[in-house]
Amino acid sequence: MDMTTIVWLVALAALFFYIISIYNRLVTLKHRYENAFAQIEIQLKRRYDLIPNLVETAKAYLKHERDTLDSVINARNAAIAGLKAAASNPSSATAISSLGDAEGALTSALGRLNVVVEAYPDLKGNQNMQQLSEELTTTENKVAFARQAFNDSVMAYNIFRQSFPPVFFAGFFGHRKNGKLLEFADSEAFQAAPRIEF
Repeated sequence: MDMTTIVWLVALAALFFYIISIYNRLVTLKHRYENAFAQIEIQLKRRYDLIPNLVETAKAYLKHERDTLDSVINARNAAIAGLKAAASNPSSATAISSLGDAEGALTSALGRLNVVVEAYPDLKGNQNMQQLSEELTTTENKVAFARQAFNDSVMAYNIFRQSFPPVFFAGFFGHRKNGKLLEFADSEAFQAAPRIEF
């Protein structure tokens, strides 16, 4: 074998291993953002579990505010449905967008509940209400951190997928679409974790 043939074989082997490394990196980054979404899912489920307790505690005091309480529960149910759809396919831009819209609606409904509760000093002083609001605030902070980690993971995947030369191989390896960032519909409300004080 002459030296030219050896050089070509080494170059082909290096190219082959480089392409394998691109594939492995795409898979790793996609799994990272899917795992990051699972962390959001955990925190959102915790949030959804707290809301019925909050509403039940408020019901005794807010007999004339039935519409507000119903809107919170309806928004929670829509957010649960959005989370289920997104959890089944975190790569779906439509599912992630729908979840963001549902979360924005839920935050808005909780904000309206907060305004109503402010008018009821007895409810604000209720120990159960204070404990639930503290747990909800803590959970909101965890949601914000998990969402940031998810969006960072999606961005790393998208940057690598769109960079040169991986952009040439990504579609061939089944990575045809960018990951979708999770942005809540009411982005102003989520620049900081919602504050719910009772």
